[in-house]
Amino acid sequence: MEYKVRIIGDPILRKKAKKVEKIDEKFQELLNNMTNVMYKEDGVGLAAPQIGINKRFFIMDDGKKLRKIINPEIIEFLGDEVVYEEGCLSIPGVFINVKRPEGIKVKYFDENGNEIEEELHDYTARIFQHEYDHLEGVLFVDKVSTAAKAKYKGKLNELMKEGRKIAKELGEVVIE
Repeated sequence: MEYKVRIIGDPILRKKAKKVEKIDEKFQELLNNMTNVMYKEDGVGLAAPQIGINKRFFIMDDGKKLRKIINPEIIEFLGDEVVYEEGCLSIPGVFINVKRPEGIKVKYFDENGNEIEEELHDYTARIFQHEYDHLEGVLFVDKVSTAAKAKYKGKLNELMKEGRKIAKELGEVVIE
């Protein structure tokens, strides 16, 4: 199956994703397909809701390591909040400064079902937080001031119309 990246305005991007119950061969194949989509779209992360799947998993590549993250939890926020420009495959052409904690302590399962607990910092922590937000139905534009968003108001409205249209065509992809 070929997956298409959903655009802001698609209702699935605003749903809280459900827990993954089973990590099997079919699910691992989905993770590999998703990885291909992320690289094809030139992204550093891609969450399941972004391809129409309402489940708690995402992939990310900080340039050092590809991670396949299943049922993640952020246990603790670490360090100071730092501002850094973010973009999103679901909001193409929009780049805005976002304030996030510099580090996080996380727990998740990898693609083999192993539980991982680790501390992430800087760019890696930022990608994780951005993708985790997708699982909560939150987009990075929700984390910036109205004034910061105002610069992109026309573009965001345009994208939201397109996102709603695509959503009607594609619907939600259901995986068990």
